[in-house]
Amino acid sequence: MRKIYQIDCSARKEGSTSRKLAQKLLQKIKKKDDQLIYRDLDDEMLFISGLTESGMKIPVEQQTEDHKKMFELSDKLVIELKESDIIIISVPIYNFGPPATLKAWADLAARVKLTFKYSEDGDRIGLLEDKQVYLVITSGGTKIQGDEDYLTPWLIHMLNFFGIKNIKIIAADQMALDYEKSIKQAENKIEELFKD
Repeated sequence: MRKIYQIDCSARKEGSTSRKLAQKLLQKIKKKDDQLIYRDLDDEMLFISGLTESGMKIPVEQQTEDHKKMFELSDKLVIELKESDIIIISVPIYNFGPPATLKAWADLAARVKLTFKYSEDGDRIGLLEDKQVYLVITSGGTKIQGDEDYLTPWLIHMLNFFGIKNIKIIAADQMALDYEKSIKQAENKIEELFKD
């Protein structure tokens, strides 16, 4: 049984193109016995605050109730990532970069000795290998993987940091210019990825 981890980031609940495309992708991927782990970042996300040390470290005796909630959510996110075999992240570009909730997710998921570690030489080593990731990225006017797209390279870098290298991108970009064309290209990419 595979575990599929689906993460939606759009602040839109209804009418979100990234969410709709992620659903189409999921229908292509999911098999009968697969287990789906779903997280909507718009529903529950916390931002790191009040740290006393770097790397998400706060001595237990110094943790406030807010800190405890932050670490509880962080622990959940780490477990979800570690247990997944396939990861789908649907995300719109907001003002050339990631939604704040996705950045917060990455900050909470980056835990030393859990999702990455340091070698004796000080090199960073990702601990989440052997996972397949699909990025469903949408934009109104920004060309995905163009000069003004700061989301895609950042997100790929973060996933690589976690040790995840097998990443495929489904893009519906510049939808404000030609919505139908953008959606069709994304849908064609999904079909192309799962040709028999």
